[in-house]
Amino acid sequence: MSPAAVYHNYCSVCHGDRGDGESRAKGSMIPPPKDFTNPGTAHSLTREQMVKVVTDGKSGTAMTPWKSQLTQKEIEGVVDYIRTTFMPAATNEASNKGRKIYAEYCSVCHGERGNGKSRASGSLMPPPRDFTNAATRAELSRDRMIKSVTFGRPETAMVGFKSQLSSKDIEAVVDYVRTGFMASSTVAGISGTTSGNRGHLPAAAAAAQQVAAAAPAPAAKPAAPVNMNAPMPKGLKGDAIKGAAFFMSNCSTCHGATGDGRGPRAYFINPKPRNFLHDAARADLNRPAIFKATTDGKLGTEMPAWGKVMTDQEIADVTEFVFTRFIKPTESAKAAK
Repeated sequence: MSPAAVYHNYCSVCHGDRGDGESRAKGSMIPPPKDFTNPGTAHSLTREQMVKVVTDGKSGTAMTPWKSQLTQKEIEGVVDYIRTTFMPAATNEASNKGRKIYAEYCSVCHGERGNGKSRASGSLMPPPRDFTNAATRAELSRDRMIKSVTFGRPETAMVGFKSQLSSKDIEAVVDYVRTGFMASSTVAGISGTTSGNRGHLPAAAAAAQQVAAAAPAPAAKPAAPVNMNAPMPKGLKGDAIKGAAFFMSNCSTCHGATGDGRGPRAYFINPKPRNFLHDAARADLNRPAIFKATTDGKLGTEMPAWGKVMTDQEIADVTEFVFTRFIKPTESAKAAK
C-alpha cells in the first residue's frame, strides 16, 4: 500500500485530508489531532518522534498504536509522506527541494494547498490551476507540466521559469505538485476504500482461497439469541438526550442522522458504516455490544476507539441513544408517552 493510501485510509479520519487536523472527528477530541501544516508542529516534531508515535501511540490522546496493523516500512513511509506533503517547507529536510521551490515560486498563485485559492487568484483570468481538481488530474501529464513550468502558458499569468530554475528544479517542483496535490485522490485505497486489505495474496494462497471459496461451506450452528435486555456495562445508565447531541455532531457523518449508515462521509468508506436499521443490527446490537464497539473501535474500518477521548458515561449516553432510537425504537416511543 502506498504512503498516500496509508495516510488516507488510517490517518485522514482524524488529521484531515490535508493534514491540517480539520476533520469531522476533531470536535470531540481533547487534545485535538495534530495540525501538520502548523509551523510550530513542524519545528517540534522530528522524523524519529513521529515514527515512534505512529508505532506506539501517544498516551492521553486519541492516537493509538499502529504497529499491529502497519509494517515498519509502511509506518516510515506514511511519516515521510506527512513530512513531505503537509509540513511547511522551511522546516523540512534539505532534500525536499520540490516543496521549497513550490512555496517560493508557485504558492503565491496556486495557493499553499495547490487548490488555486490564493490572494492573487481573484485578479487572474483565467484563474490559477486547481491541482486537486479531478479534471486537472486527468488532463495534466508530467511532461506537459514540465513544459508549462519551463516555458509558461500563453494568455495566462503562468510565466516560464527556465531562466530562474534549473531543469532538475523544475522536475522536482512538478513531482512535488503531482505527489502532494494530485496523487492523493487517484491512488487506489484512498479514504478507507481498502483499509484492512493488506495487499495481494501470493499466488498459492490466492489459489487456495479460491478453492476454499468454491467448496460448500459447512453448516453453521445457529447463533444463540442475543439478550436485548442486557444492562449497560459497569452499572452505567445512559442519557439518550445527551447521547443524541454527541451522535449528531460526531457520528451522523458516517452512520447518518437516521442511523441508516448513509452519512455524507459514508460514500468514501469501505467497509460501510453500520446500518443500525438493518435486521441484523437489530438482532445482535444490544447495549453492551454498542458500548464495546464505541469504546474500542473496530480494526480494518474507520470506526475509531472513542474510549481514548470520551468518558465511560459519555459512551453510555451515546449507546443509550443508538439503542433506543435505532435498535429498539419502541422503547423510546414508550418513554415518550
